[in-house]
Amino acid sequence: MRISELSRRSGVPNATIKYYLREGLLPPGRATAATQAEYDETHLRRLRLIRALTGARGLSVASAKHVLDAMTEHRTDLHQLLGIAFGIRPPAGVTPGAAEGGAPAGANPEAAALVDAMGWSVSEHNPARQAVDETLRTLRSLGIAYDWEALLPYAELAQRTARHDLEQLETVTDPMEKAERAVLLTFLLEPALMALRRLAQEHESAARHGGGEHTST
Repeated sequence: MRISELSRRSGVPNATIKYYLREGLLPPGRATAATQAEYDETHLRRLRLIRALTGARGLSVASAKHVLDAMTEHRTDLHQLLGIAFGIRPPAGVTPGAAEGGAPAGANPEAAALVDAMGWSVSEHNPARQAVDETLRTLRSLGIAYDWEALLPYAELAQRTARHDLEQLETVTDPMEKAERAVLLTFLLEPALMALRRLAQEHESAARHGGGEHTST
């Protein structure tokens, strides 16, 4: 397809596609003339993955390029590929930090205890470890007695959610398309999952404290 068709099908403007080509995020098409090239479905999938990384996941163009390069390098190792897509494994060239996560081994003891109790196989640089410990410290600083054991029921629910997440990827055969789907389902669904919790909380409160009354607006 010509670049105009690629733009129409992907929803990415021509100028942006040309920028991605210059920056190396998108591989060049097959040259048909001095200033013309043809593109195929692999370019379309790549553009969709770029949009998922820069849009849903919120990466900069430079970081997205590092992630894309790492995904290409590990496309035959599905566990590594999905780890990079989920933001769990920082690709080469991206320093672990607030955006891509990570902390020194042993820096998050409560998360480590929780992971051990659940029998999970989780890397040391998974940024969720730090989030668990920081959240528990904040709760205790506000006078709420909470530790990692109180999170176990939530961890069991999270495991069921993760199992469902991965099951939704089983029907996708192309590794890069699977990575795109993983990014979208993870980062775009998170607000909806939080919204479902709020809806369920209202329902449970009504059931426990609403005196049998139910209102709907």
